[in-house]
Amino acid sequence: MSTEVRVPTLGESVSEATVATWFKQPGDTVAVDEMLCELETDKVTVEVPSPVAGTLSEIVAAEGETVGVDALLAQISEGDAAPAPAAKKEEPKAAAAPAPAAASKDVEDAPSAKKLMAENNLSDVEGTGKDGRVMKGDVLNALSSSTPATSSAPRAPVAADQASREERVKMTRLRQTIAKRLKESQNTAAMLTTYNEVDMTEVMSLRNEYKDLFLKKHGVKLGFMSFFTKACIHALNEVPEVNAEIDGTDVVYKNYVNMGIAAGTPTGLVVPVLKDADQMSFAGIEKAIGEMGGKARDGKLSMADMQGGTFTISNGGVYGSLMSSPILNPPQSGILGMHKIQDRPMAINGEVVIRPMMYLALSYDHRIVDGKGAVTFLVRVKEALEDPRRLLMDL
Repeated sequence: MSTEVRVPTLGESVSEATVATWFKQPGDTVAVDEMLCELETDKVTVEVPSPVAGTLSEIVAAEGETVGVDALLAQISEGDAAPAPAAKKEEPKAAAAPAPAAASKDVEDAPSAKKLMAENNLSDVEGTGKDGRVMKGDVLNALSSSTPATSSAPRAPVAADQASREERVKMTRLRQTIAKRLKESQNTAAMLTTYNEVDMTEVMSLRNEYKDLFLKKHGVKLGFMSFFTKACIHALNEVPEVNAEIDGTDVVYKNYVNMGIAAGTPTGLVVPVLKDADQMSFAGIEKAIGEMGGKARDGKLSMADMQGGTFTISNGGVYGSLMSSPILNPPQSGILGMHKIQDRPMAINGEVVIRPMMYLALSYDHRIVDGKGAVTFLVRVKEALEDPRRLLMDL
């Protein structure tokens, strides 16, 4: 009896995927729910498990092939045929020797990581991805840490460089989608950016004062993102057009806030969404951000985790950025850019004092948000952060 393995439902607005990696080959035995292959969509990576136990008899869609929803991926033979390939593999003793090493690792490393490890003769790289999977960033970290220890290591890259000074690598579907959406955003929206700066003294003082009690009670660290999320929600209530979107000739105002928190991952930028963030406490926001951040790093974000955002916060400060102009995440009409906190001399009450300052940038769609509304929004964020008590008083 033969069972078909087909492309699962990929989620709202996603109609096709690319076959990224096959973890099994024809003739291999498979167990129920054992991972057969990995599909790469515009937004996330989707794992395809085996629906039955048996033998993988045929792979229909090869790696790199684009497939639609419900397309045929492979065929699995069930029943008595399942043990047959195992008997065949026992004949060549030498070929069977590496099997225990392969079996000891039940997850497949990222294709980009495997390629990089092969090029640099690396093995035993510790993985930080899902289920211990080795990601490209893990290999890069291993290379950077091992370079000083081996004097002969640079020879191989030199030889490779002489053979070819360029390398052409197909963009992942996620990277293609990022490029397409960002360019569409620039081409569609009348995007403009306004700037301000915020004195972080009070937020930093409040955080230092209560961080230990906060951690003890809620089991999560008190970070800056919850303050910025709360400040943005406060400002969005006063300037609702920043939380709206254009749909044809209509403006759709949202009476809720689904806060997108941009996060960098080894495969590209993703924006997980905190649903109904306006109903969350500081602790709830910090827990949700921690959970989404962990999912992003491990490649476990679902499409539902990244849909429905009404406003986005992007923190370039974690990478050392002092100032930038963030690009809108369509169809949203606003995105706040956070930056590095840096001590600067400021004139306070006629005296020059050193204060921890951060530049803020609000990029907005000028088709729906006027300059007055954008500036007002940013001023309200600044006021809330420089006097966090305003958040408690809803002022």
